[in-house]
Amino acid sequence: MTVHFIGAGPGAVDLITVRGQKLLAECEVCLYAGSTVNQELLDYCPPSTRKVNTAALDLQQLEQEYVSAWQQGQEVARLHSGDLSIYSALAEQLRVLERLGIPYTLTPGVPAFAAAAAAIGRELTIPEVAQSLVLTRLSGRASKMPESEQLERFAETRATLALHLAIHRLDEIVERLSPFYGADCPSVVVYRASWEEQQIVTAPLASIVEACIQHRFERSALVLVGRALGAVAFDNSALYRSDYCRRFR
Repeated sequence: MTVHFIGAGPGAVDLITVRGQKLLAECEVCLYAGSTVNQELLDYCPPSTRKVNTAALDLQQLEQEYVSAWQQGQEVARLHSGDLSIYSALAEQLRVLERLGIPYTLTPGVPAFAAAAAAIGRELTIPEVAQSLVLTRLSGRASKMPESEQLERFAETRATLALHLAIHRLDEIVERLSPFYGADCPSVVVYRASWEEQQIVTAPLASIVEACIQHRFERSALVLVGRALGAVAFDNSALYRSDYCRRFR
């Protein structure tokens, strides 16, 4: 018996990995984050699979589900939204499994920022404009930000920012970032990237709050800020120059 943690991707059912789909097709128990995962993904499971929505479960109740499946020798698919490596509360679950001696595997998924970039048709790193992408958030009830990771410190770099779990504080984001990026800096809000109900709002940083008012986004939206989002007059990279050695391309 193994617990297979699977990144479900940003939402669209065909953006799960082949490996993830295969694991779902073989599982006897599927634990899924019902508040964030597209439940059409459960169609990949066999009809006999026991499906458990974990949205209302605490860590102790999750542990009980793992132990129950372990005792019965049942393969478990643990379905998380996006990719497992960020904001998934994965680490605390792995600590439980390691304490119990229950084996597990990790299967990555398409992250929300990648789906958002695809939706707006942009590369988030542009030569000599921005070569770094910062994935971050604001302090919240579930997890506080370390003092060394305050938004202003990242803003000093002028890197492209992708802010998760913070759409409800968009006005605060604008206030804190404007001194570093400027009022005219391109910004984008992508709501439910890759879902059928996906919505995209694009505006300069100074007016992004006003542009989003009519949409009333409260969750499931990613905020992107940075000059790379609107870069047009930039120098090409050397990658495709005729005199460039393509040894590592």
